[in-house]
Amino acid sequence: MKAWQLTAHGVPENAFKLRDLPDPEPKPGEVLIRSEGFGLNYADVMAVKGLYPDAPPPPCVLGYEVVGRVERCGEGVPGGLLGKRVLAMTRFGGYAELACADHRTVVEVSEGTGLGAALAMGTQGLTAWYMAQVAVQLEAGDRVLVHSAAGGVGQLLTQLAVGRGCEVFAVARGADKIAYLKQLGVRHVVDRSAGDYAAEVRTAAGPEGLDVSFNPVGGSTFKKDLALLGGGGRLVLFGGAQRSGRVFGSLRFAWSMGLVVPILLMMRSKSLIGVNMLRISERRPQVAGRCMQGALDALRRGALHPRVHPLFPADQLPQAVELLGSGKSIGKVAVRWG
Repeated sequence: MKAWQLTAHGVPENAFKLRDLPDPEPKPGEVLIRSEGFGLNYADVMAVKGLYPDAPPPPCVLGYEVVGRVERCGEGVPGGLLGKRVLAMTRFGGYAELACADHRTVVEVSEGTGLGAALAMGTQGLTAWYMAQVAVQLEAGDRVLVHSAAGGVGQLLTQLAVGRGCEVFAVARGADKIAYLKQLGVRHVVDRSAGDYAAEVRTAAGPEGLDVSFNPVGGSTFKKDLALLGGGGRLVLFGGAQRSGRVFGSLRFAWSMGLVVPILLMMRSKSLIGVNMLRISERRPQVAGRCMQGALDALRRGALHPRVHPLFPADQLPQAVELLGSGKSIGKVAVRWG
């Protein structure tokens, strides 16, 4: 099979090689999928920089999700999946023509569902669904802050929150992203490049503060968001995009987040929730499967309508990673084989 291998850390155009690798063999409980295409996630950008600790060392094949057809089933896989078009969560290995996945993280996709839209319901869709439906359970009237609101996860969180009747504060950078978020019905769109987002949110939210913050940035934004929460507020941290550099950059990143004192969280009735879908899918793969199914069902009934960047052909994978890392993309970035 052909696969894109990460061979070194650095800039995408120098970090990847397209190679012929042995076909993978499905283990017990796994399916082997012939991929139509795969999605990119910000964790991939961090892995290319050498800043994602869960990524295997080079040379390795990155990738968390594929859409394709099941070609083989390992021992113990229930019947009925063979030959089906599916969306699957992969624990790396997704940047390849063939990929294996735990059958509990595999859901069927209709033939009429576009590749990009289906991939948007993968890692990003299940992350958004898990946070909005399981970790927090958004309710009408909640005041919700969404960072990187025009990104892959952010756009879906924003849509789920607006659909639930929440008052959304969406943070993004750039005129195109600001316009897109307004089209989604966001009441408060905050341009991150125009000044301190926290001051603008504090003024708009008033003394009651926020009910929820969805934060994939970390660093200095963590303390700001914690201060923005009102009583009963929840800060959901699901990334560290502000991190830069392997040693000193990581130390600066951790230092900027400050010290959390649990007793103060209790006294102020504030909650801190960490979400890492890789860890959740390892321990409870059936939860990941249910969340992907929930996201796909929402897509089918029109409750989610992801924006997808024009698909990259497979030979342009480095350019796709570069775009995602630039912060200029809106919505899902994905690659098509063939």
